[in-house]
Amino acid sequence: MSFIHDARRKVGMHPVIGRCPICHDQLTVTRLRCGSCGTGLEGSFSLGPLQRLSSDQIGFVESFIRCRGSLKDVGAELGMSYPTVNNRLNDILTALGYGDRVKVPDTPESQGMPAERKRDILSQVQEGKISASEAEQLLRGRTQTEGVRQ
Repeated sequence: MSFIHDARRKVGMHPVIGRCPICHDQLTVTRLRCGSCGTGLEGSFSLGPLQRLSSDQIGFVESFIRCRGSLKDVGAELGMSYPTVNNRLNDILTALGYGDRVKVPDTPESQGMPAERKRDILSQVQEGKISASEAEQLLRGRTQTEGVRQ
């Protein structure tokens, strides 16, 4: 269980859900109350984008933050393979409305490069195996021995 859920349980609070348990549509918050002074606000309040996620997805995001974005470390922490971690992250990005993959724009140099090779290069950056500038060189079709214009 996550730290946030543990903290809520200690103070007698339930985690906020973002979807209706009956029809699964987006819920709207209509009342807020201060626990210290009792002040209440009524109206229509939207939930934040993270409320679109399931509790499992929120747990994954918490692990991702603890691991400072290293998918390899997230996999080790959660006992998942790298492809599974990558797929879970893509599912979360989709749930948040960011699409399922980062698109690599074609440059004149990379137009003949297979899409799988481009994704492989981006995965290497994500895993920390190569730097962003090395990825740029590879996407432009240059090797390290050819030299790079700065």
